[in-house]
Amino acid sequence: MEDNTQLYLVPTPIGNLEDITLRALNILKSVDVILAEDTRTSGKLLKHYEISKPLQSYHIFNEHKTVEKLIQRFRNGEVMALISDAGTPSISDPGFLLVRACLKENVKIECLPGATAFVPALVKSGLPSDRFVFEGFLPHKKGRKTKLELLAQEDRTIILYESPHRLVKTLDQLIEVLGEDRLGSVSRELTKIYEETVNGTLAEIKEHFNKGQVKGEIVIILDGKKS
Repeated sequence: MEDNTQLYLVPTPIGNLEDITLRALNILKSVDVILAEDTRTSGKLLKHYEISKPLQSYHIFNEHKTVEKLIQRFRNGEVMALISDAGTPSISDPGFLLVRACLKENVKIECLPGATAFVPALVKSGLPSDRFVFEGFLPHKKGRKTKLELLAQEDRTIILYESPHRLVKTLDQLIEVLGEDRLGSVSRELTKIYEETVNGTLAEIKEHFNKGQVKGEIVIILDGKKS
């Protein structure tokens, strides 16, 4: 273990199981408990690396109820790792509430560097990466139009996450607000065998994804507004 750290935030692969660090594996082997967004998904990763540790469910639907109980367990000396289904905990995944509570209670936290989907998507887009804003998932209904109108004025590169079944509809809305000539990039299935990145104008990207069913997690990169 590393000094007196009690909570480790451990990034897990977003697709390719080899994209995990040696340090992350060592931490997962050494903690008392692993908090997992989906124990079935995480169980496959742990089995692959022959890691046998107690798994406890920690996800968006139970984190409010779970945090106080976990704080008490930290007070009793337990050491835990938090992992999400893929990527870095608390980046569009559960984790923020637990981190905030741990800081308030002086529970020492360590966040390991590692996989997250938006970084390779941003780099592969060819759009400016020196200044960018990460918005995660857009609101599904309430506030969605307002958010899009605000993003239309953003001069930094914009990063969004989207689900495959909503991608074409979202591209339609982006074209309506930002214009069909706005440059962008869409990456899906990052690090997996069917990884795909499509660059071009929003109109060109939409035309590509209109051809068939879209699969995989989606990262959308948008060029900022030009002055």
